[in-house]
Amino acid sequence: MKSNVSGWSRSALLAGVLGAVLLAACGGGEQVETFRANRVIAFGDETSVIQSDGSKYSVNAVLTADNTKFDCSGNALWIQSVALAYGLVFPQCNLLLVDSPVSRIYAANGALASDIGAQVDLQLANGGFTQKDMVTVLAGSNDILAQYAQFTGDNEPQLTINVEQAGADLAAQVNRIANLGAKVLLSTTIDMGYTPFAVTEEAASAGRAGLLSRLSARFNAKLRANIMNDGRKIGLIKLDEYVSGVAKARAAGGGIFVNTTLAACLPTAPLPACTTLTLGTDGAAVPPPATPTAADGITWLWADATHLSAGGQVSLGSLAVTRALNNPF
Repeated sequence: MKSNVSGWSRSALLAGVLGAVLLAACGGGEQVETFRANRVIAFGDETSVIQSDGSKYSVNAVLTADNTKFDCSGNALWIQSVALAYGLVFPQCNLLLVDSPVSRIYAANGALASDIGAQVDLQLANGGFTQKDMVTVLAGSNDILAQYAQFTGDNEPQLTINVEQAGADLAAQVNRIANLGAKVLLSTTIDMGYTPFAVTEEAASAGRAGLLSRLSARFNAKLRANIMNDGRKIGLIKLDEYVSGVAKARAAGGGIFVNTTLAACLPTAPLPACTTLTLGTDGAAVPPPATPTAADGITWLWADATHLSAGGQVSLGSLAVTRALNNPF
């Protein structure tokens, strides 16, 4: 059986930036005082969900060779990286054995931007927010996919209006949280035009990947345009730019991921059931001479057609921690 420490270390291999940032926060940087959160509160969709059994909507680490018990401390979600930066954990994965963890996850599978307000309401009903709260927010992928599913060939203008409204609605909730006193780490949503889903759609009908990218861009544009421009309250993570950047780097034969076009998980193990023991080995989309497998869920960007792998999550976590510890909160 693997220990929690070894599981966490495996995730940290791709997050070298994290250690350097933490060192700077402890005195190696130029900031006079670094914001220290007393708890982390996560809002959004399944990208930020840890279920009660420790499983995640990514490539899960496992504790047993028979694939029956999840190792929630391995293959960390981005919100876990943020929490760990402050010495915090979530009740769903108490790897530090903290008595009564105070951090909370309200994020939910399938959540749309319009659902975030209800998540915020739940926290208000459970005691509200303080100036020592770090709140993470990531949503939008489900909105984009929902609108894309309604594409008829000539209704892109209306779909664009719809995703722009969703982005503006999410921004309103981010501003609401900030005005209630908490600090906010906000991530733009994934550029869905670079997902394995987009690859499949493009192969079936030319131009579909571009449509997914345009819808993603308009959601993110309205999100960014409508949040308060105050770095003391809101720190922005540009996940869309990161995803497109690593995908372009891989297409050119470089980058930190060896595959950015295929899903690492086997179709027989849909999320959140996918683990490091249920991964495929198809390297066909990787330019020669590289012929890697998805053996660890770290080196491939995607877990399934639309969700980040363990490696994608750890990379997002590094971006988030860097922003959290360097923003003038």
